[in-house]
Parts: sequence; structure tokens; C-alpha cells
Amino acid sequence: MGRLGRGNIQLIFMKINSLTVPSPLVPESVSPKVEIEGIHEPVICEYFTRLNNGEFVTTAELFAEQGYLIPPFDKQLQGREAITEYLQKEAIGVKFLPEYGAIVTSTDTAANLVDSDRTKYQIQGKVEMNWFTVNISWLIELNAVKEIMLVEVKLLASLEDLLSFSRI
Repeated sequence: MGRLGRGNIQLIFMKINSLTVPSPLVPESVSPKVEIEGIHEPVICEYFTRLNNGEFVTTAELFAEQGYLIPPFDKQLQGREAITEYLQKEAIGVKFLPEYGAIVTSTDTAANLVDSDRTKYQIQGKVEMNWFTVNISWLIELNAVKEIMLVEVKLLASLEDLLSFSRI
């Protein structure tokens, strides 16, 4: 074997220093914490972070015991177990990309009195799937203890957009 010269040793150290070693505490597949312009409610950001990480059981735990998920093209789901089962079937491999949102205020005084312990948020963004990306709107309602009471998901695509996704 040949001798290692000073130049070779420097090259070896440069290569070692340029290696990216994954942290044992953070799996490579973990998505960064979601931030949404205009939304400062940690529960909502955590909802999207957990979804993107495929943590469907802990995502459902953010819901109140009798909370609702209303997905597009499907029936309303109530309760953590039903929400978990749905997400495990339908949300694998889906990337949720909320972009901006705001608190929804009602001008109806009666509605404000009935739901005075709840806060509604409207969020716009995209959902990315294997074959396409689509615009989505989420209506999220939290109760006084910051549990999710409702997530209503609406597809913001025209019929023409949807037909372009079909395989003919």
C-alpha cells in the first residue's frame, strides 16, 4: 500500500465532512412542521404536519371524541376510530399543502351565540397525489379546548379540471 500524503488526508476529511448523516432521533420521512400564512393556531398546523407524516392515529386524536371529517366525494365520518380508518385507506402517499387561511366570522348573531365556544378557520391550499395536484379548501372548527370538531374538505376544481385527470 502506498503512503497517504497530506493532500490525500485532506481529501478524506473533506469527504467525511460533506457526508449527510441522518439524525437517529428524526426519521428521514418526517415532514417539517407545517406553517400556514394567517393561521396561528398550533392544533391546525399540527393536524397538517401529522397528516403529511402519515401519523393517522395521532391525527385523529386531535379531533374531539365526536368530531367530524367530511371528505370530498364521501360520506361524513364521526369519531376518532372512523376518521383513523378513513385516513389509513385514503390518505397514504398524499401530501397536504395548506397555504393560507383566516378565522371565519359570522354576521348572524344567533349563530354566534349557539357556537360561541367554537372557532372556525378557512384554509386554502393544495393536495398533491401521485398523478396530479388539486386545489383544496378546508373548513376547520375547533372547540373551546382546542379539539377539532369538524374538518370539511372541498375540492376547488372545475369539472373540466377533473375530467383532465381521467385515463381514456
